[in-house]
Amino acid sequence: MFPNLNNLPVYDTTGVNERVQRFCTRSIKNSSKEKGLKLALSMIDLTTLEGKDTRGKVQQLCYKGMHPHESLNNLPTVAAICVYPSFVGIAKKALQGSDIQVASVATAFPSGQSSLEVKLLDVRYAVDQGADEIDMVISRGQFLAGNYQFVFDEIATIKEACGKAHLKVILETGELDTLNNVRKASEIAMYAGADFIKTSTGKIQPTATLPVTYVMLDAIKDFYLKTGKMVGMKPAGGISTSKIALQYLVMLNEVLGEKWMNKTYFRFGASSLLNDILMQLVKTEMGIYQSPNYFSKD
Repeated sequence: MFPNLNNLPVYDTTGVNERVQRFCTRSIKNSSKEKGLKLALSMIDLTTLEGKDTRGKVQQLCYKGMHPHESLNNLPTVAAICVYPSFVGIAKKALQGSDIQVASVATAFPSGQSSLEVKLLDVRYAVDQGADEIDMVISRGQFLAGNYQFVFDEIATIKEACGKAHLKVILETGELDTLNNVRKASEIAMYAGADFIKTSTGKIQPTATLPVTYVMLDAIKDFYLKTGKMVGMKPAGGISTSKIALQYLVMLNEVLGEKWMNKTYFRFGASSLLNDILMQLVKTEMGIYQSPNYFSKD
């Protein structure tokens, strides 16, 4: 069912920024901070999306996802390993015996500038290789031209091609220009069947921001109240420190509540975030910061 885009909230940038700043000033006790850091770790989609990716790099990333730090006890694994379709089979084999998902970007990522036929081949190949989750990009040019039905139909068609795999729909919010456009794109994606909505590919600036994520969370809340369906959220790109990750979790809890505070409904698209979380947890346990050189570069 195509959504009604005429009666959506109108977002004032100043008002949203003021609201977000309140989340950033919350005081967090040390015990809650440690719990929050471990929760954030469990929500990471550990990602490598480079032209120089190799079999060895993907295998090493999978090992790190399963064993974030050999010296720290009771650490969760990451939620997923995110790779290009050509590396899905390698990741699937490397992750055997774990509950880590294999996520794959598709649909001519990151530009989305290809035919629907090519996009569907991309998705089906990734699914056939064993992908548990597909991260697709919307056609931003069509969206900005006002061709909303085109965007809706494309998402719905790709959702069908995913089969049992979950679909994360990337809005590429850095190209949508306004918060009101972000809300419209969120509505279209959710009504077209998205299991998650995601901010960014990580290739376009700005990537994920707290104000944009707030608008997307607000859209998820309203969608849930109207339909009873829970949709997940994935901010991606630019989230590299524990402090910022905790701010996202504070906002998530206050906007959507406890039901969404898990890897089933919230993910961080990140690579460098994992090392910063590990540094903070080492500091909590040992009382000292380890040099960044003690952690692998992914």
